[in-house]
Amino acid sequence: MSSRPDSGRVIPLPLASHHSASRSSITCKYRCGNACQHEAPNTSGNAYFGDIVEAVLSRRGALKATGALALTVGGAAALSSGTAAAAPQPGPARGAVPGTDFAPVAPNTQDAVVVADGYQQGVVIRWGDPVVEDAPEFDFANQSAAAQEKQFGYNNDFAELIALDRTGAESLLVCNHEYTTEEHMFLGYDENNPTEEQAKIAWAAHGLSVVMVKRQDDGSLKPAPSRYNRRITLSTPFELRGPATGSDLLKTSVDPTGTTAFGTQNNCAGSLTPWGTILSGEENFNQYFANADAVTDPVAKERLGRYGLKGLASTRKWERFDKRWDIAQEPNEVNRFGWIVEIDPHDPSSTPVKHTALGRFKHEGAAVKIADDGRVVAYSGDDERFDYIYKFVSNGKVKSGTSALARRHNMTLLDDGTLYVAKFTGNSPAGEIDGTGKLPSDGKFDGIGEWIPLASGKESFVPGFTAEEVYVFTRLAADAVGATKMDRPEDIQPNPVNGKVYCALTNNSNRGSDGNAAPDEANPRIGNKHGHVLEVDDDTTGTRFGWNLLLVCGDPNDPGTYFGGFDKTKVSPISCPDNVAFDRHGNLWISTDGNALDSNDGLFAVPVEGPERGFVKQFLTVPNGAETCGPVVRDKLVTVSVQHPGEVDGASADSPASHWPDGGTSQPRPSVVAIWREDGGEIGRS
Repeated sequence: MSSRPDSGRVIPLPLASHHSASRSSITCKYRCGNACQHEAPNTSGNAYFGDIVEAVLSRRGALKATGALALTVGGAAALSSGTAAAAPQPGPARGAVPGTDFAPVAPNTQDAVVVADGYQQGVVIRWGDPVVEDAPEFDFANQSAAAQEKQFGYNNDFAELIALDRTGAESLLVCNHEYTTEEHMFLGYDENNPTEEQAKIAWAAHGLSVVMVKRQDDGSLKPAPSRYNRRITLSTPFELRGPATGSDLLKTSVDPTGTTAFGTQNNCAGSLTPWGTILSGEENFNQYFANADAVTDPVAKERLGRYGLKGLASTRKWERFDKRWDIAQEPNEVNRFGWIVEIDPHDPSSTPVKHTALGRFKHEGAAVKIADDGRVVAYSGDDERFDYIYKFVSNGKVKSGTSALARRHNMTLLDDGTLYVAKFTGNSPAGEIDGTGKLPSDGKFDGIGEWIPLASGKESFVPGFTAEEVYVFTRLAADAVGATKMDRPEDIQPNPVNGKVYCALTNNSNRGSDGNAAPDEANPRIGNKHGHVLEVDDDTTGTRFGWNLLLVCGDPNDPGTYFGGFDKTKVSPISCPDNVAFDRHGNLWISTDGNALDSNDGLFAVPVEGPERGFVKQFLTVPNGAETCGPVVRDKLVTVSVQHPGEVDGASADSPASHWPDGGTSQPRPSVVAIWREDGGEIGRS
């Protein structure tokens, strides 16, 4: 039964005090290795806008300086300052834009998935549910690695539905399994003395799942046995492809050729390619490896440090059971993670691929756009404080269709092309970016940008770096060319309707503090705990782009927030944008991670064009301690991944803080949830 605690217009929360996002310490510990408690790995002295823009530049002057690049960001209405024209009158916050016509969910802290009025919800699949044939039923108290290899993995993040028929009655659900939280997985877990079986269960709980799902008469989705069903784990062979394949930097004792990696881990966001495959990003891989401090070679130490590899024993102690996790014994194993991987869900016997041409960093994900000339462009963000935004442009051209022949050809496109990193310039005087989030005099945060080439094939464009070094140590190469330090660039997706590219920048509490990079027009707030959403008008295969900030997130009562120029008294509070998706109308849907406004995380819809541009509305919230991940928005169905429910400080498997989704005294289980209209109608339509 759908539920919502309040009706009518959204009442913004009180202004929050200055503190970091609300992610619990246990989530920080197991997902990213407490990245925010350590100095950011990027200690380069890259310039920021205060250094670059010394003269007062008008927007027109900035455009002339780049060859009169035209910025067409949402038309004249979108570029106007102040309240958008024809904004709805005060009252119930229901938008007229197709796809966003629903009464918003109010902020809350319920231990439940709370959805908009008129909508139903149901769990599709949970951690431990059967995936492949002969998978046993889940038994929390008696887990085994053999069982987990056949069951749905832990902490589902990115998800996608690939329709197998015109009606979408049958689809393939593909999910990432980002990380494991052993203290919540095992009763009586001893973090100082994990068992080998517990480690092997965790290896099997990472990776991806492919599961057939069928639409039921009531609108829900249910898993079904299928030849497509598949688990990919930390033991699955992957083909290393692209210009770094066979590099000495990728060779190990198990793989002396540097051509086959085993497994994928910390897979965060992803995307469906136009040819029907899945791209998935390997993110916080550094935390799994031990004994970085045992390395004495200064070059090797610099490379490890730039990727956040420090310390001796790892959190999970996997190095006790397999030397691959010990840098002192296998110094190159760590270099085999941090890539974009591609899997073909249509062929369960296919070997997944790691694409070295897209560079190695903490990929949130990658998303592809086809250029007018048939080449493909892949956008990706490096999810770390003060790291960068990248794109890759292929040399080859796409073959249309999703046949096996087309898929095989198109999966080679990401192995040959040019890798770029982004440099942003604002068009406002530096003095107008004061770190509060106050808009500059032209009424918007916007400017121009340049894609700086790093490498293409075997050719490096970065002095002092070979091409192999650019691909394997991409962060260091990007440092060297002066890329712009961003506030945790996460999911980046092209909008299939207006062609622009949207990036969630989740937060950066260190912006402007302790000698860190000062605010700039693309990252305009000191101690940015709420994040923002970037809109890019890219020339796709070229090296120039225009940009603006669609949203500067936070409490609408805070003068340092911005909602595309829309009336802030009508919008839902939003904090820490993470994943982005689009409906067929071109509306942007945003899931959040670490809401710093004393409410549970949620899923939000916002038009990006017209008079309701910036009208943010909350569609759902997830349970206590959970994060909203991997939104999929179809005409009559929305799915979200509910990751790490119950991960709050002081909780554990022995003392759970949530009993979602099964209720009673059950353990919380990460799950995928489907939402549909009670009357069977379209999402967000009257």
